Amino acid sequence: MKKTVLIFGLISGAISSLMMVATVPFADKIGFDKGEVVGYTIIVLSFLLVFFGIRSYRDNVGNGQITFSKAFAVGISITLISCICYVVTWEILYFNFLHGFMDKYAAYMVEKLKASGASAAAVQVKLEELKKYKELYENPFFNAAMTFIEPLPIGLVITLISAGVLRRKGQSQTAQSPLPASS
Repeated sequence: MKKTVLIFGLISGAISSLMMVATVPFADKIGFDKGEVVGYTIIVLSFLLVFFGIRSYRDNVGNGQITFSKAFAVGISITLISCICYVVTWEILYFNFLHGFMDKYAAYMVEKLKASGASAAAVQVKLEELKKYKELYENPFFNAAMTFIEPLPIGLVITLISAGVLRRKGQSQTAQSPLPASS
């Protein structure tokens, strides 16, 4: 199981990480709303490796058979490895190259709020909230935790669906041989 999980987890993590490196630095140029859609689409695509990893394990290690619980274990392990790669990439990007990211995001959120016709008091409340989040994001552990829970629910859903679709129990001997025994 380790080999399958590592291979598919690292490939999934590499996809999400490489796409993050390619897109996040340009989030303010393409727009944070569009960037969010692109980001989550990339996460979903990278988690397709969960399905293929479970299927590979079932076909190559399980001789075409896998229980839901084993499929879930394989899938969630791939998901966790991918999420760890995602978090490590974000931590490196955020603390070394994108330290102004939260300021740009805050400016975007305030402009969006003003454009919606919000009162000055509502804008001020949002500014205070964003300031608090910026301070929290300076803590690498908080930053990592928040980043980890971003892709995890998607990976969990894809793991559950994949485990359900790919589970296959072994067939009994009599069910395998449709021909009657010759005398």
